[in-house]
This record gives sequence, C-alpha cells and structure tokens, in this order.
Amino acid sequence: MAGPESPSDIRRAPGPRLSPKSERETQARAALVPLRPDERPAALRVAVVVAAVLAIGVLAGTLTIKGLAHQGGSPVGGAFIAVVLVWLAQGMYRKRYWAVLAFEALLAFQIVVTSLALVVADTLLAAGLCVGSVVLAGWLFWKLVRVMGRLQAGERASAPVEKETDEALR
Repeated sequence: MAGPESPSDIRRAPGPRLSPKSERETQARAALVPLRPDERPAALRVAVVVAAVLAIGVLAGTLTIKGLAHQGGSPVGGAFIAVVLVWLAQGMYRKRYWAVLAFEALLAFQIVVTSLALVVADTLLAAGLCVGSVVLAGWLFWKLVRVMGRLQAGERASAPVEKETDEALR
C-alpha cells in the first residue's frame, strides 16, 4: 500500500527522472559555448603547431637518415606520416572535430608508448625526457577534450538550422 506523496514528489516535474550523473552531463553540455568563427583556443593552436613541427621533423629525418631501411623505416612510410600530420594540422586549424579526435588518438598512443619506454630507460636523462613527454602530451590531451566539446556544441547548434533549411527547400 502506497503512502501519501511527500512534498518533494509533488514538486517534481512530470517525465522521466534523470540520474545525478545524467544531470551533470546535461549541465556540462549546456555550459559549453560553441567556438566563434574566428576563435582558436590556445590548446588548439598548440596542437596545430605540434603537428606541423612533427611533420617537418619526420620529413627531415626521412630525408637525412642514411640507411633508413636498415633501421626499420622507409622513405615512403616517413613521407606518409608527414603528410598525415600536415593533414591533421590543417584540419585542426580549420576546427574540424575529426582532426582533433585523430590527433588526440595519436597523443594517447604516444603517452602509452612513452610510458612503456620509461620502464626501460637507462639513464636519468632518458627517464626525465619520458616523464616530460608524458606530462606535456597529457596536458595537451586534457586541454583538447574541452575544445572537442566546444566543437561538438557548435555542430549541435547548427544542426537544427540545417535541418530546417533542408525542409524549407523541399
């Protein structure tokens, strides 16, 4: 037998009740402000520069290392990696969600590999470089998460307008 409703039950709005986690996620999404057309946050600019510098470094290494095939590399592979990094830098500069996501995947891979390299570091310098690399890549990864959220917020905000425009054209 059900008892009388409590005052908190009466005040609650009709409809499905969200869990506290869902409520926090909804509030976080609502708080995200889409990027303005001319806005590029510092983390996004840093990511563009890092990708471009890595592309130049990979290409320079590919062109200058003698016997690259004997060391497990190839000129075609090096050129491919350089092209992919330039493509990602260009995509991030144009504020494309897929480019930021792909660069974050590369950062995550780099963090894992550098963490594993820390296990076999022979010198304090090598260990310090590994730790520094993990810290810097982790910082950039974390900062790009918010940028991705703001990019998605802009896509969500423009989606209804595009749908209404498509329906008006029919």
